[in-house]
Amino acid sequence: MGIGYKLFARPILALQDSEKAHKRSLIGLRLFAWTFIGRMLLRILYKPKNIDSELFELNFNNPLGLAAGMDKKAEAMIGWETLGFGFIEIGGVTEQKQNGNPRPRMFRDGKNLALVNRMGFNNPGSVEMSEHLKTVKKPSVPVFLNLGKSKTTSLEDAHFDYAKTVERCFEYVDGFVINVSSPNTPNLRELQKDDDLARIILEVQKYSGEKPVLVKISPDLEDMQIKSIVDTAKGLGCAGIVATNTTVSRPNNNGIMAETGGLSGEPLKSRSTEVIRLIADHTDGQWPIIGVGGISSASDAYDKISNGACLVQIYSSLVFEGPAVIKQIVNGLDKRMKKEGIASLPDLIGSARS
Repeated sequence: MGIGYKLFARPILALQDSEKAHKRSLIGLRLFAWTFIGRMLLRILYKPKNIDSELFELNFNNPLGLAAGMDKKAEAMIGWETLGFGFIEIGGVTEQKQNGNPRPRMFRDGKNLALVNRMGFNNPGSVEMSEHLKTVKKPSVPVFLNLGKSKTTSLEDAHFDYAKTVERCFEYVDGFVINVSSPNTPNLRELQKDDDLARIILEVQKYSGEKPVLVKISPDLEDMQIKSIVDTAKGLGCAGIVATNTTVSRPNNNGIMAETGGLSGEPLKSRSTEVIRLIADHTDGQWPIIGVGGISSASDAYDKISNGACLVQIYSSLVFEGPAVIKQIVNGLDKRMKKEGIASLPDLIGSARS
């Protein structure tokens, strides 16, 4: 099915506006997973092996998750579960409904296997999202909610914005990811500073209960800044960190690389792994890391996990490889672990550090 996607579906999607193609793909997955027969067919075609693990007191069938931004409105959660993801991150969601930045705002670069987006947290807002989550069937895999700041909310009041979303959506998800690292909301990355981040974490924790709260960071920070964020978040009891968000750096200025926004995909792979290793070394491997950035193969996933990630996520590779990439990554990871004589996922985590 991966070859079929590349030969037929991907060229057709490539002719369409990136955002419209994204929307149509979500509608297709939702409709396909709506019936028992559709779900059964998806499982036959795509369901990977289990690589069971436990983290945050949650059970994961495998360590591969859907990254935030792919399903902002939680439109196809059962579909993503049926395709074989071990967990799903929906959103980002802000306290207030917002339309995001002007279009076009999403761009594909097939040559570099990269995406550039400047979506700007377009989402239905926390009220509408909570009502939606109340009515839809929840997947059996863990669901995390990515939290953003409303564009009209001042940096001084950002902690209330994040916390209100948690309060409204608390009972419908399994955990939260504080996103202070998107490059597409003006000055948002300023909230990665210690005092501002601490204020957000403490306010969110008033409403998150025992559910895990993680922080998603930028790959564009200096190493000392990353360590400082880790110390702040870990010291305040955050469950872990997501490394990393998109980057504003570019390998060149050709084509879509000249567009403003966050770059994801293959060009981000090396830096995101560097950040994972940095955090794992800084915490002596004692703090959970979700690794994301440029994963398109089992080898990429193995590299991130062996350098310290407990779980990994994909986004861009779904666009360029199609849903078959889920099975390819998970089954390939299982095969590689067996070849290396690694009995379980915890034995692989951080093994390259020893």
